[in-house]
Amino acid sequence: MTLEYTDTPNGELKVDLQGEMDALGCDRLRPALERLVNAEQDRNVVLDLGQVSFLDSSGIGVMVFLYKRLKSKGRTLEIVNVQGQPRELMELLRIDSAIPVSVSSHVNLLPEIEKCAS
Repeated sequence: MTLEYTDTPNGELKVDLQGEMDALGCDRLRPALERLVNAEQDRNVVLDLGQVSFLDSSGIGVMVFLYKRLKSKGRTLEIVNVQGQPRELMELLRIDSAIPVSVSSHVNLLPEIEKCAS
């Protein structure tokens, strides 16, 4: 499990995850997410699961943990690019009833290119 941070033009922090969100992957992921929650910045977080190939209860637990911790600090969490098995599990568990979940990404990292293409 790897993660990469990207700043978005609207001030959100996009976190791209890659790999399997199972017990082993989440053990590696948890310290980085803890640092993200405790950061001084008041930034909302977009969790991009586009490169996550597998999700189990450990992964769900990490996302709920992150959501609750961010919410307690007045911040938000959105989960985007959910596909395949992770999407099926999240739909089954109705995660979107508490946390905003999308099968695509609303995050536009290159607004200038989009404007030029119009």
